[in-house]
Amino acid sequence: MPVRTLTTRDGFELAGQRRLVDGTPAAAVVIVHGFSASASCPHVESLADALYGDNFDVVTYDARGHGSSQGESTLGDSEQHDVAAAVHVARERSDRVVLVGASMGAIAALRYAATDPELAGVVAVSCPAAWRLPRNARGILAAAMTRTGLGRRITSRLVGVRVAARWTNPLPPIALVTNLHTPVTYVHGSSDPFIAARDADELFDATPEPRQLVLVPGMGHAFEALAVDPVRDAVAWSLALSRATS
Repeated sequence: MPVRTLTTRDGFELAGQRRLVDGTPAAAVVIVHGFSASASCPHVESLADALYGDNFDVVTYDARGHGSSQGESTLGDSEQHDVAAAVHVARERSDRVVLVGASMGAIAALRYAATDPELAGVVAVSCPAAWRLPRNARGILAAAMTRTGLGRRITSRLVGVRVAARWTNPLPPIALVTNLHTPVTYVHGSSDPFIAARDADELFDATPEPRQLVLVPGMGHAFEALAVDPVRDAVAWSLALSRATS
């Protein structure tokens, strides 16, 4: 598939890939992976292949600090610039672009979408509503690993992601979604071990119409196999709505 270097407005080069359909695409989809994932992760590639099979151009990339890309991960804050660079490339062949992000990628997708009313849709998978963690050993460990300097250095070594030294404490997704002007779908797994389903409920309640909430029985976190068909349906729903209102 064609390789494309994406350049962000704050000066980083990201390793990107494009799946380009023959002829004119029905639309373009940008896939935004989660923390410690990449464009070459099997779940990301499976979703990209499925959407490509639906006659969409698909843009994937390694987020900053991940894989072959430059920069440091800010866990969804400055990653909005990564999304912007990918959308710019996607619009070279289609003016109808849908964002699909999971976990950290969903945060970045929503952060960017709040600034771009021309998007055809957003699909947020396994997205937190606020900066809260479960009150158990896993939550305490996650807080230490992401919100302290020492924890971030350890995380970088353990998962192979270059993590910025400081937590930037950006606005949480629940504060962003009120500014969305595009069809939004929240896809969440009933068995997500990291983000409770109530987060999806809260995001849905705060988001202007048109929006929908899809709770997938048995699904865990992010772009696992059970997420593929709900994401495909959500992309189609967004495009049908955007076409009707254009």
